[in-house]
Amino acid sequence: MISFNNIFKSYGEQYLLNDASFTINKGEFVGIVGPNGAGKSTLFKILCNEISPDKGSISLPKDMQISVLKQHLDKNAEDKKLLDFTADAIPELNALLKQIKKLEHEQTIDFSEKRLTTLGALQDKYELLGGYSIRTDAEIALSGLGFSPNDFNRTLNSFSGGWQMRAALASVLISNPKILLLDEPSNYLDVPAVEWLYKYLKNFQGTLLLISHDRYLLKKLTNITIEMNGGIVTRYPGDYDYYVRERDNRAYHLELAKKNQDKKKEKMQGFIDKFRAKSTKASLVKSQIKKLNKLEDIIAPDALSYSGTIKIPHPPKSGVEAIALENISLSYDNKNYILDNINLNIETGAKVGIVGYNGTGKTTLLRIIANSLPATSGKRKLGHNVILGYQAQDFSEIFNNEQTTYDVVKSAAPNQEAVKNVRNILGAFGFTGDDSSKSCKVLSGGEKIRLSFARIFINPPNFLVLDEPTTHLDIAAREALQFALKEYKGTVCIVSHDIEFISDVADTIIAMTQPASIMKYLGGYEYYLDKVAQIAKNDILNENDIDSDANSNNKKLSRKDKADFRKTMQKTKNKLSKKVTEFENKIEILEEENEQLVEQLSDENAQFAKINRRIKEVQDELNDITNKWEESAEELEEFMIEYNENAR
Repeated sequence: MISFNNIFKSYGEQYLLNDASFTINKGEFVGIVGPNGAGKSTLFKILCNEISPDKGSISLPKDMQISVLKQHLDKNAEDKKLLDFTADAIPELNALLKQIKKLEHEQTIDFSEKRLTTLGALQDKYELLGGYSIRTDAEIALSGLGFSPNDFNRTLNSFSGGWQMRAALASVLISNPKILLLDEPSNYLDVPAVEWLYKYLKNFQGTLLLISHDRYLLKKLTNITIEMNGGIVTRYPGDYDYYVRERDNRAYHLELAKKNQDKKKEKMQGFIDKFRAKSTKASLVKSQIKKLNKLEDIIAPDALSYSGTIKIPHPPKSGVEAIALENISLSYDNKNYILDNINLNIETGAKVGIVGYNGTGKTTLLRIIANSLPATSGKRKLGHNVILGYQAQDFSEIFNNEQTTYDVVKSAAPNQEAVKNVRNILGAFGFTGDDSSKSCKVLSGGEKIRLSFARIFINPPNFLVLDEPTTHLDIAAREALQFALKEYKGTVCIVSHDIEFISDVADTIIAMTQPASIMKYLGGYEYYLDKVAQIAKNDILNENDIDSDANSNNKKLSRKDKADFRKTMQKTKNKLSKKVTEFENKIEILEEENEQLVEQLSDENAQFAKINRRIKEVQDELNDITNKWEESAEELEEFMIEYNENAR
């Protein structure tokens, strides 16, 4: 059992731990939550004896091995090969192996029964600690976290910082500790790696302490939740969902109790003030003062909710299709292709999540969609009246450090009228008062994310393209953004490693597959997982050839029926799409003609009467065709709901 007894820890005037007392029992899986800066990582440092509390004591089991995932690697490890670094997870094994080799060598020179007994004991201990399987364990963990066998002999410093942290995570996981401390382990992981990590940790036999903003891991793994907020540490005997319910319930009742107590105090203070000067009431006044002083303050928990409300403007109306990619390929050397002959259509109103291992081209595909990266070949076509808003993972693509928050948003304003709204937009994303003059270089990661959103919405888009929008956001901010995107009526395309976020927002999944291709699933994340599992199962069945002929015939018949149905539906879809596209093309032609006619009016020799008559005709035609386009678009939208449902 781990016991924290009246722990105090402060930096300056800010208390991260203020008289904190709580216990963690053997075998518990504990989620540690709270806003950024609440002291979660400080708690781990105290546990690992890296820093000392100002006051209080900690009780730990004796000889209990603790493994911790640190946010920075030891510089001395960077020259090691990946597999060697990962397999060097249990320091005691190296010392044991040296002793074993020494005794084995001595035995070849001078045989001794005593030495043989000692050697056997050392070998048993080495085996018990997992020494004979440690390299295999390392290979399994590295593969699960996205490394390929070709990576195993590369030096650690040849990988990016994110991949180095994956290697560190693999090493910690196979170290076979009794107490495992993980600080934001999913920060550098893609969705498949997060899924693998969950399955791995589910079978962990020790005590787990998990600091995370990843609600998927918190919900799936933890059975205890510890909240840190404003110096107060509160233990909840349940997973993340239980914690959220109980916290809200506790906050509600504490707020009621506080209001009642405040009324009681006010009434007592009123009596004291009224009769303080009257000698006849002196004893009663003293009694009331004693009672008032004995009342302990009821402290309602600080709000964890996101401080800046995310208000996404209603999107302008657009065509039925947001974007079409035709035969898109991308290669930097014309030999190795990151994307190869990609065809993709995203319908207006779709919420698309892009998933896959790192390095499969998720960000590349997103950048091509956003038109920030030209494809090597192929065609990219935006739908009618589509206004695209792009939030890059790399903030240097969006703004530079010397700009103020006001300047960043103002620079994206499409016109002078929008400039007047800059401060309102900044306020909607949590930048109020003097925050508008803040320099970008002093912003936290979460503030930069919010600023990039404010920059997008100064010119309200109807197609949002977002690359890892939840990075640097705490749970409350993620939930606020998640809710805003769910309510948003426009089109959304997201790359995110936050499974809970993708699961809740996305209604379509694009999976990046090898080599350099994609697979589109017309359903949410759970539907995608079911389909992938079903495909894998079918592949196994086909390989083993265990289906009977009768079953095969039934399946063929079923597949034929489905294929015929899809063929009929596809014809209807094509017919409706063609009709909508024709209207959109006519609208574009008429709008161009209208612009040309207006320009002609500036010529003093123009035939004004004739031009004005034609402008009136064009505007009437535009109104008529726009109405027909809206009717057709709605008809297609209703059909697509049925089409997508049956396509599953």
